[in-house]
Amino acid sequence: MPYSLTHLGAHTSVTGSCHLLTITHGPTMLIDCGLAMGEDSLVPFSEWPVEPADIDYLFLTHAHIDHIGRVPDLIDAGFSGEILCTHPTKALLIPMLHDAMGFSNRSKEEVKRLEAAIDELSWGFEYQQSFRLNKGVRFKFGHAGHILGSCFIHFTIPGDPAPYRILFSGDLGCKGSPILCDPDPPDACDLLIMESTYGDRNHEARGDRTQRLEKVLKRALADGGKVFIPAFSLGRTQELIYEIDRILSSQKQGEAAGQGSDLKNIPVFVDSPLGLNVTHIYGSLSEFWDKESKRLLKEGDHPIDFATLFAVKSYRDHQKSLTVSGPAVIIAGSGMCTGGRIIDHLEAGLEDAKNDLFFVGYQAKGTLGRDIITYGSRKNGYVRINGEKVQVNARLHELGGYSAHADQSELVRWVEEMPEKPGKITLVHGEKEARTALQKVLEDRGYRL
Repeated sequence: MPYSLTHLGAHTSVTGSCHLLTITHGPTMLIDCGLAMGEDSLVPFSEWPVEPADIDYLFLTHAHIDHIGRVPDLIDAGFSGEILCTHPTKALLIPMLHDAMGFSNRSKEEVKRLEAAIDELSWGFEYQQSFRLNKGVRFKFGHAGHILGSCFIHFTIPGDPAPYRILFSGDLGCKGSPILCDPDPPDACDLLIMESTYGDRNHEARGDRTQRLEKVLKRALADGGKVFIPAFSLGRTQELIYEIDRILSSQKQGEAAGQGSDLKNIPVFVDSPLGLNVTHIYGSLSEFWDKESKRLLKEGDHPIDFATLFAVKSYRDHQKSLTVSGPAVIIAGSGMCTGGRIIDHLEAGLEDAKNDLFFVGYQAKGTLGRDIITYGSRKNGYVRINGEKVQVNARLHELGGYSAHADQSELVRWVEEMPEKPGKITLVHGEKEARTALQKVLEDRGYRL
């Protein structure tokens, strides 16, 4: 083979994506360099088969921290190669890493130095255009439909008698996701490195999820309680704002027709400085939105803004939001309840039976989110927050239709869109049960794993 491939993160788990691709007599490339969450593990730099200084290129599939979070550490370890990604990922890269570095022990001067280095090293590229690296290696980005800027990467490596083709799926999204373009069909390849986060299940139907969200919001807020929604600052927060905006727009139309409106005056608080910043960046990248979002914007209905949407910016405002009376909706990070302002809201409101907690994304093992799901539904169930025992009396809801990851059927359909079967598929980015289930389905359809 004209290459060697080493999985340095998310080989047998969901977070911490990192893959080393070394081309024989060619460049050394890293695909993603993310942080691990919960019980997921990482290979220390000291155990890597190459020194960070010897890596020529770092490719980023998207700007989630479990795919980019170790970039500052990589630079500190000596990396000085080029960072290659799509234009939206380039725009999101420093804001996301600035927030992440705020939880480290780095000084403000160190953070500024690293941000300057990242900005200097990183380059944005267009979708569906082939670009050449050194030694004749070529790459092309395709829409992955996971978050704005997400991509899969197709590499073509010179070989004899024919070039060798490797495709990294990154994180694949679902068709019909708000704001995002649908995943592109993948080009043919000899080796496919594919995510398997939801390889063992299928999501709830997505076509009517706005109506389902409206229904559960009405029911949850009817008693004057609050709805807490842990959400990733990048992707999920903007998607939720979009869906609530659609609900409110629909209710305005109903009101005009003489029907009542249940949610029009309910305040929706985004209690996440990063989420607010990312929402602003999303707004500035409308050229990368899907057709529906562009149409709404052109018609004067901004799809990620509405009258009862409130920004909770300062820590002082955050403290006030903890005591706001219901009914109200609170969207806050982090998405897996591993930190951020959602922790304070849960500590203050999880014991109140009038409140509701919506999970709209994957909860990894070892995270508070997974613990709440596991133990909160039990009689007298509780979790520990900041070392204190907190009873889970709030009603829990898992809205699977909001996953940003493709489910089993969507993953299989995406592979089947290839012009020909890949020579081999390697499943990564999934827990054992998910990988095993997806492997069986693919093998039953004649794919080689």
